Amino acid sequence: MPRFSANLSMLFNEHEFLDRFDAAARAGFKGVEYIGPYDHTPEAVAARLKKNGLTQVLFNLPVGDWGKGERGIAVLPERIHEFRQGVAKAITYAQALGCSQVNCLAGIAPAGVSPQALENVFIENLGFAAEKLEQAGIKLLIEPINTRDIPGFFLTNTKQALDIIERVGSKNLYLQYDIYHMQVMEGDLARTIEANLSRIAHIQLADNPGRNEPGTGEINYPFLYDHIDRIGYSGWIGAEYKPKAGTEAGLAWFQALTGKGSAAA
Repeated sequence: MPRFSANLSMLFNEHEFLDRFDAAARAGFKGVEYIGPYDHTPEAVAARLKKNGLTQVLFNLPVGDWGKGERGIAVLPERIHEFRQGVAKAITYAQALGCSQVNCLAGIAPAGVSPQALENVFIENLGFAAEKLEQAGIKLLIEPINTRDIPGFFLTNTKQALDIIERVGSKNLYLQYDIYHMQVMEGDLARTIEANLSRIAHIQLADNPGRNEPGTGEINYPFLYDHIDRIGYSGWIGAEYKPKAGTEAGLAWFQALTGKGSAAA
């Protein structure tokens, strides 16, 4: 059975951020992930991980101003220096948290710049980041995201991501495969995961439509869990969905798979 990590940017939002680590552990999760830890000191986050015996599975390189709608800066020509500073910051946090992989959100394509020019910036930034992170023993991932949830996002499908990985030419650059995003953009989930297993370092899930709990939509998650086991995926699967009626109330899918009781038990 796959190992599931709780995405604390979307789950347990009934609690303040640092308290979400405690809630995730009570619910039975062994790993956590989130957009980024940068609003808190590395020491404060590491203390919550240690207190709860949690693995820090993943977080993103600094993404710009999330509150103002930025969703990554890696394709933005005027933000290269900021991106490189963000790589150093992410390494500091990853080392403090024992995190072995970070994701790079490409960002929203700005108007008036050609897709080829943006791709060139992205490739330059990824090459820089992959090398620095490899020196620190940390994997770099990139994630295609659907353009319905984030209109204008630059990286939108598996083939585009794999082509960019090939162009960068680093052995330290991998694919983060989000089942929900790729169901929206391309479907053919099981075959795509199997065909690209060697390049997939992390998987995330939510159901479609709605981006809610597994079992609330059209995706056949029981089949996918078995398929992912059968093909030998050994990484984590991040629970990155919008709870329909509170996090704890929506964890029946997780409890059924793991045998964990309710968070209140």
